[in-house]
Amino acid sequence: MDNIRLERGEAWLAGAGLRPTRQRLSLAAMLIGDGRDRHVTAESLYGSVKDEGEAVSLATVYNTLRAFCDAGLMQEVMVDGAKSYFDTRTDDHPHFFWEDEARLSDAPADDLKITALPDAPEGAEIAKVDVVIRLRKV
Repeated sequence: MDNIRLERGEAWLAGAGLRPTRQRLSLAAMLIGDGRDRHVTAESLYGSVKDEGEAVSLATVYNTLRAFCDAGLMQEVMVDGAKSYFDTRTDDHPHFFWEDEARLSDAPADDLKITALPDAPEGAEIAKVDVVIRLRKV
């Protein structure tokens, strides 16, 4: 893994106050090392890290992704209530889910208009609204 990717990963972790362990650095470099946003599953990230020759377990990938989300570096996007995707772009924005490819990508937010939401039940508040637009090829 090149130094620029590692330096970006280290700065990303430092900005969130996370200790830069070897595993965290490897995963951070894979996620943001080229400066582009990513949508990954734990399994896809694990495969990419293994392809790079890094020794990281799938459990470590899951735990690290959870730590990155807890630190505000990533957000988790649930699809079908069972499949989690992790997004390095943390602002509120909609997603396309490509059913035929099981792939998540950003959707243009400018065209999305949510004009009203139902009131939250008593004793609750709306924490976040996730918009996932499911697509299939015709």
